[in-house]
Amino acid sequence: MKNDTKKGFYFKQYEAPFQSPFDKLFGIFKELITHTSGDFDEAIDWLRELDKEYKLTDEHYSIDDFIEDLKKKGYIRDELKEDGTAGIGITAKTERAIRQQALDNIFGNLKRSGSGNHKTKHSGNGDEHTGEFREFHFGDGLERISLTESLRNAQINNGVADFMLTENDLVVEETQYKSQMSTVLMIDISHSMILYGEDRITPAKKVAMALAELITTRYPKDTLDILVFGNDAWTIAIRDLPYLKVGPYHTNTVAGLQLAMDILRRKRNTNKQIFMITDGKPSCVREKDGSYYMNSNGLDEYIVDKCYNQAQQARKLHIPITTFMIANDPYLQKFVNKFTESNQGKAFYTGLKGLGEMIFEDYETNRKKRIK
Repeated sequence: MKNDTKKGFYFKQYEAPFQSPFDKLFGIFKELITHTSGDFDEAIDWLRELDKEYKLTDEHYSIDDFIEDLKKKGYIRDELKEDGTAGIGITAKTERAIRQQALDNIFGNLKRSGSGNHKTKHSGNGDEHTGEFREFHFGDGLERISLTESLRNAQINNGVADFMLTENDLVVEETQYKSQMSTVLMIDISHSMILYGEDRITPAKKVAMALAELITTRYPKDTLDILVFGNDAWTIAIRDLPYLKVGPYHTNTVAGLQLAMDILRRKRNTNKQIFMITDGKPSCVREKDGSYYMNSNGLDEYIVDKCYNQAQQARKLHIPITTFMIANDPYLQKFVNKFTESNQGKAFYTGLKGLGEMIFEDYETNRKKRIK
Protein backbone atom coordinates (compact mmCIF):
# COMPACT_ATOMS: atom_id res chain seq x y z
CA MET A 1 0.00 0.00 0.00
CA LYS A 2 1.43 3.35 -1.03
CA ASN A 3 2.25 5.72 1.81
CA ASP A 4 1.30 9.30 0.86
CA THR A 5 2.35 10.84 4.17
CA LYS A 6 4.38 13.98 3.52
CA LYS A 7 7.14 15.13 5.81
CA GLY A 8 8.69 18.56 6.10
CA PHE A 9 7.96 22.06 7.37
CA TYR A 10 4.64 23.81 7.12
CA PHE A 11 4.52 27.61 7.19
CA LYS A 12 1.54 29.74 8.06
CA GLN A 13 0.83 33.29 9.10
CA TYR A 14 1.73 34.03 12.73
CA GLU A 15 -1.19 33.98 15.12
CA ALA A 16 -0.68 35.67 18.46
CA PRO A 17 -1.65 33.55 21.48
CA PHE A 18 -5.08 34.35 22.85
CA GLN A 19 -5.23 36.84 25.67
CA SER A 20 -8.29 37.86 27.58
CA PRO A 21 -9.06 41.61 27.62
CA PHE A 22 -7.94 41.72 31.26
CA ASP A 23 -4.61 39.96 30.62
CA LYS A 24 -3.81 42.23 27.68
CA LEU A 25 -4.38 45.37 29.73
CA PHE A 26 -2.73 43.93 32.84
CA GLY A 27 0.60 43.45 31.04
CA ILE A 28 0.57 47.12 29.99
CA PHE A 29 -0.59 48.23 33.43
CA LYS A 30 2.35 46.49 35.15
CA GLU A 31 4.76 48.31 32.87
CA LEU A 32 3.10 51.66 33.52
CA ILE A 33 2.91 51.22 37.29
CA THR A 34 6.68 50.65 37.30
CA HIS A 35 7.32 53.86 35.37
CA THR A 36 5.04 55.85 37.69
CA SER A 37 6.72 54.45 40.83
CA GLY A 38 3.47 52.87 42.05
CA ASP A 39 1.20 55.86 41.34
CA PHE A 40 -2.04 54.12 40.36
CA ASP A 41 -3.91 57.23 39.19
CA GLU A 42 -1.07 58.31 36.91
CA ALA A 43 -0.72 54.80 35.49
CA ILE A 44 -4.44 54.64 34.69
CA ASP A 45 -4.31 58.09 33.06
CA TRP A 46 -1.52 56.82 30.81
CA LEU A 47 -3.50 53.66 30.09
CA ARG A 48 -6.53 55.71 29.04
CA GLU A 49 -4.34 57.76 26.69
CA LEU A 50 -2.92 54.60 25.15
CA ASP A 51 -6.45 53.25 24.78
CA LYS A 52 -7.47 56.34 22.81
CA GLU A 53 -4.51 56.01 20.48
CA TYR A 54 -4.31 52.24 20.02
CA LYS A 55 -7.91 51.11 20.71
CA LEU A 56 -6.98 48.69 23.49
CA THR A 57 -10.61 48.22 24.59
CA ASP A 58 -14.03 47.95 22.93
CA GLU A 59 -17.69 48.33 23.87
CA HIS A 60 -17.61 44.97 25.66
CA TYR A 61 -14.67 45.71 27.98
CA SER A 62 -13.59 49.21 29.08
CA ILE A 63 -10.85 50.65 31.27
CA ASP A 64 -13.43 50.98 34.06
CA ASP A 65 -14.20 47.26 33.73
CA PHE A 66 -10.47 46.60 33.98
CA ILE A 67 -10.21 48.65 37.19
CA GLU A 68 -13.13 46.73 38.67
CA ASP A 69 -11.45 43.43 37.81
CA LEU A 70 -8.22 44.64 39.45
CA LYS A 71 -10.17 45.15 42.66
CA LYS A 72 -11.94 41.79 42.44
CA LYS A 73 -8.69 39.93 41.80
CA GLY A 74 -6.91 41.66 44.71
CA TYR A 75 -4.38 43.68 42.70
CA ILE A 76 -5.47 47.08 44.05
CA ARG A 77 -7.09 48.36 47.23
CA ASP A 78 -8.68 51.53 48.56
CA GLU A 79 -6.36 53.59 50.75
CA LEU A 80 -5.77 57.09 52.04
CA LYS A 81 -3.29 59.33 50.26
CA GLU A 82 -0.67 61.40 52.06
CA ASP A 83 -2.95 64.45 51.92
CA GLY A 84 -5.78 62.50 53.62
CA THR A 85 -7.95 62.07 50.54
CA ALA A 86 -9.26 58.71 49.33
CA GLY A 87 -7.22 56.91 46.70
CA ILE A 88 -6.22 53.54 45.29
CA GLY A 89 -2.95 51.70 45.85
CA ILE A 90 -1.44 48.49 44.57
CA THR A 91 -1.19 45.37 46.73
CA ALA A 92 1.60 42.89 47.46
CA LYS A 93 0.06 40.65 44.80
CA THR A 94 0.72 43.32 42.18
CA GLU A 95 4.24 43.90 43.46
CA ARG A 96 4.98 40.21 42.97
CA ALA A 97 3.41 40.26 39.49
CA ILE A 98 5.63 43.23 38.55
CA ARG A 99 8.77 41.41 39.72
CA GLN A 100 7.78 38.31 37.76
CA GLN A 101 7.20 40.36 34.61
CA ALA A 102 10.59 42.03 35.05
CA LEU A 103 12.20 38.60 35.35
CA ASP A 104 10.41 37.35 32.23
CA ASN A 105 11.31 40.44 30.22
CA ILE A 106 14.97 40.59 31.21
CA PHE A 107 15.98 36.98 31.68
CA GLY A 108 13.77 35.46 29.01
CA ASN A 109 13.62 31.71 29.08
CA LEU A 110 14.86 31.02 32.60
CA LYS A 111 13.06 28.12 34.21
CA ARG A 112 12.34 27.80 37.90
CA SER A 113 14.25 25.00 39.58
CA GLY A 114 14.78 23.59 43.02
CA SER A 115 16.49 25.34 45.87
CA GLY A 116 20.25 25.78 45.88
CA ASN A 117 20.70 25.15 42.17
CA HIS A 118 24.22 26.61 42.00
CA LYS A 119 26.83 23.96 41.31
CA THR A 120 30.55 24.43 41.53
CA LYS A 121 33.06 22.50 39.50
CA HIS A 122 34.25 20.77 42.67
CA SER A 123 32.92 17.50 44.06
CA GLY A 124 33.02 16.92 47.77
CA ASN A 125 30.83 17.05 50.85
CA GLY A 126 27.55 18.33 49.54
CA ASP A 127 23.87 17.57 49.42
CA GLU A 128 23.26 17.05 45.70
CA HIS A 129 23.74 13.48 44.48
CA THR A 130 25.47 13.06 41.12
CA GLY A 131 24.74 9.35 40.48
CA GLU A 132 28.46 8.59 40.29
CA PHE A 133 30.21 6.21 42.70
CA ARG A 134 33.75 5.66 43.94
CA GLU A 135 35.59 3.50 46.45
CA PHE A 136 35.16 4.24 50.14
CA HIS A 137 38.11 6.13 51.63
CA PHE A 138 39.03 6.65 55.24
CA GLY A 139 37.29 9.79 56.46
CA ASP A 140 34.18 9.44 54.31
CA GLY A 141 31.01 9.82 56.34
CA LEU A 142 28.99 6.66 56.91
CA GLU A 143 25.86 8.43 55.68
CA ARG A 144 27.44 8.69 52.23
CA ILE A 145 27.85 4.93 51.79
CA SER A 146 25.58 3.52 49.09
CA LEU A 147 24.13 0.42 50.75
CA THR A 148 22.72 -1.08 47.56
CA GLU A 149 25.94 -0.79 45.59
CA SER A 150 28.06 -1.98 48.53
CA LEU A 151 25.93 -5.12 49.01
CA ARG A 152 26.10 -5.78 45.30
CA ASN A 153 29.91 -5.61 45.43
CA ALA A 154 29.97 -7.95 48.43
CA GLN A 155 27.93 -10.57 46.55
CA ILE A 156 30.14 -10.28 43.48
CA ASN A 157 33.41 -10.36 45.40
CA ASN A 158 32.56 -12.89 48.12
CA GLY A 159 29.66 -14.93 46.78
CA VAL A 160 26.08 -15.30 48.01
CA ALA A 161 26.41 -18.51 50.01
CA ASP A 162 29.07 -17.22 52.40
CA PHE A 163 28.02 -13.59 52.51
CA MET A 164 30.63 -11.19 53.87
CA LEU A 165 30.88 -7.41 53.63
CA THR A 166 34.38 -5.91 53.82
CA GLU A 167 35.75 -2.41 53.60
CA ASN A 168 36.88 -3.14 50.05
CA ASP A 169 33.25 -3.66 49.05
CA LEU A 170 32.08 -0.24 50.24
CA VAL A 171 31.35 2.53 47.75
CA VAL A 172 30.12 6.06 48.27
CA GLU A 173 28.11 8.27 45.99
CA GLU A 174 29.67 11.51 44.86
CA THR A 175 27.91 14.75 45.76
CA GLN A 176 28.28 18.26 44.47
CA TYR A 177 28.99 21.17 46.76
CA LYS A 178 26.23 23.77 46.46
CA SER A 179 27.73 27.20 46.83
CA GLN A 180 25.72 30.04 48.31
CA MET A 181 26.02 33.72 47.55
CA SER A 182 25.27 36.89 49.46
CA THR A 183 24.78 39.84 47.15
CA VAL A 184 24.27 43.54 47.82
CA LEU A 185 22.82 45.51 44.93
CA MET A 186 23.57 49.25 45.08
CA ILE A 187 21.36 51.60 43.06
CA ASP A 188 22.30 55.22 42.42
CA ILE A 189 19.29 57.50 43.02
CA SER A 190 21.07 60.82 42.52
CA HIS A 191 19.35 63.45 40.40
CA SER A 192 21.43 62.62 37.35
CA MET A 193 19.49 59.36 36.97
CA ILE A 194 16.67 61.35 35.35
CA LEU A 195 18.61 64.21 33.79
CA TYR A 196 19.12 64.90 30.09
CA GLY A 197 15.73 63.51 29.10
CA GLU A 198 16.65 59.89 29.87
CA ASP A 199 14.91 57.78 32.49
CA ARG A 200 17.66 55.63 33.97
CA ILE A 201 16.02 54.77 37.27
CA THR A 202 13.19 52.66 35.78
CA PRO A 203 15.55 50.18 34.06
CA ALA A 204 17.58 50.00 37.27
CA LYS A 205 14.40 49.20 39.22
CA LYS A 206 13.44 46.52 36.71
CA VAL A 207 16.84 44.89 37.03
CA ALA A 208 16.58 44.90 40.82
CA MET A 209 13.07 43.42 40.74
CA ALA A 210 14.09 40.73 38.27
CA LEU A 211 17.19 39.82 40.28
CA ALA A 212 15.11 39.65 43.46
CA GLU A 213 12.56 37.38 41.80
CA LEU A 214 15.31 35.20 40.33
CA ILE A 215 17.01 34.66 43.68
CA THR A 216 13.85 34.08 45.71
CA THR A 217 12.45 31.56 43.22
CA ARG A 218 15.53 29.85 41.78
CA TYR A 219 18.21 30.32 44.44
CA PRO A 220 16.37 30.71 47.77
CA LYS A 221 19.47 29.82 49.78
CA ASP A 222 21.19 32.94 48.47
CA THR A 223 20.61 36.36 50.00
CA LEU A 224 20.00 39.67 48.28
CA ASP A 225 20.08 43.04 50.01
CA ILE A 226 19.25 46.21 48.10
CA LEU A 227 20.44 49.66 49.05
CA VAL A 228 20.13 53.04 47.41
CA PHE A 229 22.60 55.88 47.66
CA GLY A 230 22.27 59.63 47.17
CA ASN A 231 23.57 62.05 49.78
CA ASP A 232 23.44 59.07 52.16
CA ALA A 233 22.79 55.36 51.76
CA TRP A 234 20.01 53.20 53.17
CA THR A 235 18.51 49.78 52.57
CA ILE A 236 15.11 49.19 51.00
CA ALA A 237 12.91 46.10 51.04
CA ILE A 238 12.19 44.18 47.86
CA ARG A 239 8.54 45.17 48.16
CA ASP A 240 9.56 48.85 48.02
CA LEU A 241 11.22 48.61 44.60
CA PRO A 242 8.18 49.61 42.48
CA TYR A 243 7.91 52.85 44.46
CA LEU A 244 11.58 53.84 44.19
CA LYS A 245 12.15 57.42 43.01
CA VAL A 246 15.13 59.59 42.26
CA GLY A 247 15.74 62.39 44.75
CA PRO A 248 17.46 65.78 44.60
CA TYR A 249 20.66 64.11 45.71
CA HIS A 250 24.37 64.15 45.03
CA THR A 251 26.22 60.82 44.72
CA ASN A 252 27.72 59.50 47.97
CA THR A 253 29.31 56.32 46.64
CA VAL A 254 31.42 55.99 49.79
CA ALA A 255 28.33 55.75 52.02
CA GLY A 256 26.86 53.09 49.75
CA LEU A 257 30.02 50.98 49.83
CA GLN A 258 30.37 51.30 53.60
CA LEU A 259 26.78 50.15 54.15
CA ALA A 260 27.17 47.29 51.65
CA MET A 261 30.25 45.98 53.44
CA ASP A 262 28.57 46.32 56.84
CA ILE A 263 25.72 44.16 55.53
CA LEU A 264 28.03 41.53 54.06
CA ARG A 265 30.18 41.30 57.21
CA ARG A 266 27.12 39.90 58.99
CA LYS A 267 26.48 37.23 56.36
CA ARG A 268 27.66 33.70 57.03
CA ASN A 269 28.05 32.74 53.36
CA THR A 270 31.63 32.51 52.12
CA ASN A 271 30.79 33.95 48.70
CA LYS A 272 29.96 37.65 48.83
CA GLN A 273 29.73 40.32 46.17
CA ILE A 274 28.57 43.87 45.48
CA PHE A 275 26.79 44.99 42.31
CA MET A 276 26.73 48.76 41.81
CA ILE A 277 24.54 50.48 39.20
CA THR A 278 25.48 54.11 38.71
CA ASP A 279 25.57 56.75 35.99
CA GLY A 280 27.46 59.55 37.69
CA LYS A 281 30.64 60.47 39.42
CA PRO A 282 30.95 60.43 43.21
CA SER A 283 30.25 63.97 44.33
CA CYS A 284 29.55 63.77 48.05
CA VAL A 285 30.96 62.36 51.29
CA ARG A 286 29.81 62.72 54.85
CA GLU A 287 32.41 63.95 57.29
CA LYS A 288 32.93 62.67 60.83
CA ASP A 289 31.17 65.70 62.30
CA GLY A 290 28.03 64.89 60.28
CA SER A 291 28.50 67.63 57.70
CA TYR A 292 28.59 66.95 53.97
CA TYR A 293 31.39 67.78 51.60
CA MET A 294 29.97 68.16 48.07
CA ASN A 295 31.53 69.00 44.73
CA SER A 296 29.79 68.33 41.42
CA ASN A 297 32.48 69.94 39.27
CA GLY A 298 34.57 67.21 37.74
CA LEU A 299 36.22 64.52 39.81
CA ASP A 300 37.13 65.79 43.26
CA GLU A 301 40.39 64.15 44.35
CA TYR A 302 39.36 64.14 48.01
CA ILE A 303 36.12 62.26 47.23
CA VAL A 304 37.50 59.78 44.72
CA ASP A 305 40.40 58.86 47.02
CA LYS A 306 37.85 57.85 49.65
CA CYS A 307 36.14 55.68 47.01
CA TYR A 308 39.45 53.99 46.18
CA ASN A 309 40.02 53.32 49.88
CA GLN A 310 36.62 51.64 50.15
CA ALA A 311 37.40 49.51 47.09
CA GLN A 312 40.65 48.37 48.72
CA GLN A 313 38.86 47.64 51.99
CA ALA A 314 36.34 45.45 50.16
CA ARG A 315 39.21 43.61 48.51
CA LYS A 316 40.75 42.85 51.93
CA LEU A 317 37.38 41.39 52.95
CA HIS A 318 37.34 39.26 49.75
CA ILE A 319 34.29 41.12 48.46
CA PRO A 320 34.49 41.77 44.71
CA ILE A 321 32.66 44.82 43.36
CA THR A 322 31.13 44.75 39.90
CA THR A 323 30.32 48.23 38.61
CA PHE A 324 27.71 48.72 35.89
CA MET A 325 28.44 52.18 34.52
CA ILE A 326 25.52 53.48 32.47
CA ALA A 327 27.41 56.53 31.23
CA ASN A 328 30.20 56.86 28.69
CA ASP A 329 32.11 59.98 29.70
CA PRO A 330 35.85 59.21 29.24
CA TYR A 331 36.90 60.83 32.54
CA LEU A 332 34.28 58.76 34.42
CA GLN A 333 35.50 55.59 32.75
CA LYS A 334 39.00 56.46 33.90
CA PHE A 335 37.73 56.75 37.47
CA VAL A 336 35.89 53.43 37.25
CA ASN A 337 38.99 51.76 35.80
CA LYS A 338 41.11 52.83 38.77
CA PHE A 339 38.31 51.97 41.21
CA THR A 340 38.01 48.49 39.71
CA GLU A 341 41.78 48.00 39.81
CA SER A 342 41.81 48.92 43.50
CA ASN A 343 39.24 46.22 44.23
CA GLN A 344 40.36 43.70 41.62
CA GLY A 345 36.69 43.52 40.63
CA LYS A 346 34.98 44.05 37.30
CA ALA A 347 33.37 46.91 35.42
CA PHE A 348 30.89 47.01 32.57
CA TYR A 349 30.41 50.15 30.52
CA THR A 350 26.96 49.91 29.13
CA GLY A 351 23.88 51.81 28.17
CA LEU A 352 20.51 50.84 29.55
CA LYS A 353 19.91 48.22 26.88
CA GLY A 354 21.13 44.80 27.95
CA LEU A 355 21.87 45.89 31.52
CA GLY A 356 19.72 43.14 33.05
CA GLU A 357 21.21 40.39 30.90
CA MET A 358 24.74 41.43 31.84
CA ILE A 359 23.96 41.49 35.55
CA PHE A 360 22.38 38.06 35.36
CA GLU A 361 25.28 36.57 33.42
CA ASP A 362 27.77 38.02 35.89
CA TYR A 363 25.72 36.74 38.82
CA GLU A 364 25.66 33.24 37.32
CA THR A 365 29.39 33.34 36.59
CA ASN A 366 30.26 34.44 40.12
CA ARG A 367 28.04 31.72 41.55
CA LYS A 368 30.09 29.02 39.82
CA LYS A 369 33.34 29.94 41.50
CA ARG A 370 34.45 29.62 45.07
CA ILE A 371 35.85 32.84 46.51
CA LYS A 372 38.56 31.97 49.00
